[in-house]
Amino acid sequence: MFKSLEKVFDIIGEILAVLLVVVYIVLIINANFPFIENATVLNILEIARTYGSLLLVAVVGLEAMSKRNLVFQIIFLAMLAIVVVFLFFPDTYSNLIDLVK
Repeated sequence: MFKSLEKVFDIIGEILAVLLVVVYIVLIINANFPFIENATVLNILEIARTYGSLLLVAVVGLEAMSKRNLVFQIIFLAMLAIVVVFLFFPDTYSNLIDLVK
């Protein structure tokens, strides 16, 4: 399913990893020595830290699953979908629990 995209996922994962390290460094330095006064820039960096980590996990996972068979790829995509749904729609979890009770 993803066999031909393994190299693409590898390159994207490397770029994302470097960018996330830079974001983390800037945020850590800014926490100790506040130099970013613009709240919008700080908000963008916080969003990049939060969702960039999820994106990096997804890309690296897709790269790893490109070497596996279709069953493992489907399982990984299902788990990734669960994380994304609960991340973007937190009320879904409580609605699901209320259904079970």
